[in-house]
Amino acid sequence: MTASVDVSTEFTIVVRPDGEGTAWKTSVKDGDPVALYWIGANEERTLPAKIVEVEPGEEVRWHLVATGPAERSQRRKAVRGRVTLPVYLPWVDGQLVGETVDLSEAGVRVLVDGWGLPPEPGTRLDIGLTLTDEVLHLGADVVRQQANGPRWLISLSFVDVDDRDADQLRRRVFQALREERALAE
Repeated sequence: MTASVDVSTEFTIVVRPDGEGTAWKTSVKDGDPVALYWIGANEERTLPAKIVEVEPGEEVRWHLVATGPAERSQRRKAVRGRVTLPVYLPWVDGQLVGETVDLSEAGVRVLVDGWGLPPEPGTRLDIGLTLTDEVLHLGADVVRQQANGPRWLISLSFVDVDDRDADQLRRRVFQALREERALAE
């Protein structure tokens, strides 16, 4: 969620959660953990904290205290969901066939039946990803790969995804997240 910082000292941080409604803003309690996230200079930073007071009123304010040092953020730029979909990757003189392990609008991890040498990080691939009854053809760069015998786990970052395909990927990820939540209830 987004919040505006009202006060920031070495001892306390006071934020105003942005968004409609007040029930969700006052449903937090003293001791609840939070993570502050911001972009500064040329990097993304995060700071672990906890809520020490919820100030009710027309504009709810949360009083926070840091619980650790600020660090470079490892936060993903896109939401990732566990989704199993058929995937095809042209490779050498053939095609690698497998399935997705997880998916976001920014990239995908796939498990494929490999042969020969796996693609090195930085290799550009054109992949076919089956969403429901349609195959999306996407460009992707290999971020990392791990060969476990004949099975390869490959992390790919999508390149130049058009808006229509990005919307379809996003819809499928959020569908997977809703399905996960329903199973957990």
